[in-house]
Amino acid sequence: MRMLMIAAATALMMATPIARSQAPSDRPAPPPSTTVNLTMEQRHVIKEVVKDLHLPKASGDVPVSIGATVPQSIPLQAVPSEIGAKVPQVKSHRFFVTTDRIVLVNPNDARIAEVIE
Repeated sequence: MRMLMIAAATALMMATPIARSQAPSDRPAPPPSTTVNLTMEQRHVIKEVVKDLHLPKASGDVPVSIGATVPQSIPLQAVPSEIGAKVPQVKSHRFFVTTDRIVLVNPNDARIAEVIE
């Protein structure tokens, strides 16, 4: 009888799932995607509209890599409605220009979403 109880207890223990704690990963979570995918035609539309605006250029020491945070000292412009109508995925973004680039910025976190050469 004792052997039967031991066998039953062993079977019960093996059938019951064991909860495993999951230790947090040592790797940080990847940042959310901040880029916008633009076609060559959409880039061209943005360049053509922005070049006619004659906006002041940001200084040369501003970071212009995707994902970088834009300093608060850089004035950001709203995307013109003409661009928003033709390239809807950027209508809520802001932007600034450098001497040779148009930099689209995510307004939620001030991170660079796209750089147009």
